[in-house]
Amino acid sequence: MPVAFSVDPETLRKFKLWFKIYGVILILLGAASIILPGIATLATAITVGWLLIAGGIFGLISVFQSGPSSPGFWWNLITAILCVLAGGVILFNPVKGVLTLTIILVAYLLATGVSKGVMAFHYRNVIPKAWGWVLFSALVDFALGVIILAGLPGSAIWVLGLLVGINLLFTGVALITAAIHCESANTPPQPSATAKA
Repeated sequence: MPVAFSVDPETLRKFKLWFKIYGVILILLGAASIILPGIATLATAITVGWLLIAGGIFGLISVFQSGPSSPGFWWNLITAILCVLAGGVILFNPVKGVLTLTIILVAYLLATGVSKGVMAFHYRNVIPKAWGWVLFSALVDFALGVIILAGLPGSAIWVLGLLVGINLLFTGVALITAAIHCESANTPPQPSATAKA
């Protein structure tokens, strides 16, 4: 569950102390997840379970509010029910849920590795200076997928927590760095009163 942020310079200046505090909290959570990846993996699975249930419930509400005559009613209904069921299964047995989520992660890494590899060779003639980096990224994704797959089921215990921890750690560092350097960020010029008139 990746964490992302997008903040304009003015907001950073105004709330830079809070962004620093938030960054420190993310770094601490990330470090804890890296040190105790098993607990973080379990927490990730439980969080995903609750998110699936919440998403499924909101989906059901939306489907029934739109009515059976709306396009894609049955497809949306089945999807919402499956989300609730999947979340319930993960929460009922989070350990098995961890294994399922890890297998999904492996499939994602292998698929993106292959697709990026094909894309890299397509870019070879179009963008000769960049295709090598795309290929390197593809090889990293594919290698990670193979390593995690080779370690299953044992790798399922730690891999999700470790990846979430790394993501939280670097997001925290990025937030703090952005907050520290926000004074030098460019602010778009404000239109003058005469320009408005």
